[in-house]
Amino acid sequence: MALAKDLIIRIGGEGGEGIISSGDMIAQAAARSGLEVLTFKTFPAEIRGGYAMYQIRFSKSRILSEGSGFNVLCCFNKESLDVNRKYLQEGNALIYDYPGGDIEEEVNIPGVHCYPVPMSKIAKTELGVYRSKNMVCLGAVADLFSISMESLKETVVEKFGKKGQEVVDVNFKALEAGQTYIRENIKKEDSFNMEPGTPKDDVIIISGNYAVGLGALLAGCKYFSAYPITPATEVANFLSINLPKVNGNLVQAEDEIASLANVIGASYGGLKSMTATSGPGLSLMQELIGMSTMMEVPVVICDVQRGGPSTGLPTKHEQSDLFLAAHGGHGDGSRVVLSPEGIEDCVYMTVDAFNIAEKYQVPVLLLSDGSLGFRTASMKKPDPSKIKTINRDTYDPSSNGSESFMRYKLTKSGISPMSTPGQPDGAYISTGLEHGESSAPRYTPDNHTVMLDKRFNKLDDLEDFFTPTEVDIDEDAELGVVAWGSTIGTLREALALAREDGLKVSAIYPKLVWPMPKKALNDFAAKHKKILVTEINKQAQLAALLRSETDMDPISYNIYGGLPFTPKMIADKIMEVL
Repeated sequence: MALAKDLIIRIGGEGGEGIISSGDMIAQAAARSGLEVLTFKTFPAEIRGGYAMYQIRFSKSRILSEGSGFNVLCCFNKESLDVNRKYLQEGNALIYDYPGGDIEEEVNIPGVHCYPVPMSKIAKTELGVYRSKNMVCLGAVADLFSISMESLKETVVEKFGKKGQEVVDVNFKALEAGQTYIRENIKKEDSFNMEPGTPKDDVIIISGNYAVGLGALLAGCKYFSAYPITPATEVANFLSINLPKVNGNLVQAEDEIASLANVIGASYGGLKSMTATSGPGLSLMQELIGMSTMMEVPVVICDVQRGGPSTGLPTKHEQSDLFLAAHGGHGDGSRVVLSPEGIEDCVYMTVDAFNIAEKYQVPVLLLSDGSLGFRTASMKKPDPSKIKTINRDTYDPSSNGSESFMRYKLTKSGISPMSTPGQPDGAYISTGLEHGESSAPRYTPDNHTVMLDKRFNKLDDLEDFFTPTEVDIDEDAELGVVAWGSTIGTLREALALAREDGLKVSAIYPKLVWPMPKKALNDFAAKHKKILVTEINKQAQLAALLRSETDMDPISYNIYGGLPFTPKMIADKIMEVL
């Protein structure tokens, strides 16, 4: 039987049937078996009901995106079959709940290997516990595609062990019932069979939101305040458990405005501080982001983007907050915007966000998204001893002689030392008003010009300080492609597909998206006749900023239906443009 280099399993059903927990357990089991894992999930905004989907991709090789399509479809109900039937391709495998579920007749799709498994019936009649239906399905999937039953049982113990041995035993019986049904009733006809990898002790599997929280801890964050909002709440959930372990504090604020006000206050008091939100919350924070800019107080804001506008698509994928992140708010306010590619970036770029905030005394926004925030993937366990952290430039009274403390003193770098409340001779006024070097309010035209220049010019060397913008150049290419955020991983795979077809194409992956890394972008543009920008929003937001800030005049490829690109979609567009 052929061994799959790469296996993608999609599970669909009604929210509340255990779709998400089933996917999580397969992902954990695959990771325990030594495989690379990357997941994608989508579910309705309602608490219960509506279509939910979980997709797991695993391989012995590095995984960069959700992939194009799936190999195995597992349907818990008729709706999931109806939604996904059009995506089934020749050679795919289909596992569906029949008989005994709401799929009323046996399914026969030409070229597709169809396996009816009575999940609901087994759960109800044999086990007497209907909610164990998802575990019956997992047992069937594990047996059909060689997912380690031992690893699955380890995840069951980990997930349900605190509820008692009786609960663990029920789930074990359900797994075994699914496995037994396959062995006694189903003849395997497909070619999918995933051989385990080599288990590693230094690998963790973590979600994008949890990875941001982990990065905050590694950066030295000591204060976090937020208001719950989908899809960013998991950042707060992670830190609520782990921040107190490093003598940090977490406060759930009454709203997003208060949460950022808390963070500014804590940072003013000398603590590395952070909040997390999504688009609606980021809208509310704009005035306080401006205040952080005016006060020159370091803060980090993670925006896990969702579909908009307004309440929009709370649980869906979009990259449509870039205009807001770069230009939101009134007046001319300096800020920095970063956008991570994947799970590892969520860890290490959160550290980068704190380092930039502390070094330049500026608000830093980290733009994740719903797909990346909810995604789980395997990564090498971070080594804290190898992570470089930066602390703000602090006021030293002994170096000031007889002069009084000038909080906003004009320096060559544009960065002025900060004092902390109560520090001898370090008192200063910090408000949203324009001020002079001493911090006292001052409104003259000359002063406002000088202070605005100070706040912007201190970022002049940011492109050199931040990790250099990565490029993948084909010297013979006429086309260069740009992506940002989680679309970068998809573009990397699309580039490989295009090159397999003999196409000459290059790519650039900016992760500092504001202020734009103009030197790298202009150098890239000069090497190519055409530039294509792929992003998930209606207004082609990155393309618009590139057009206004660089020498590029790009072609835009946009989707905005609530789902990410697939590698094949981008590869096909590359072919079309060329």
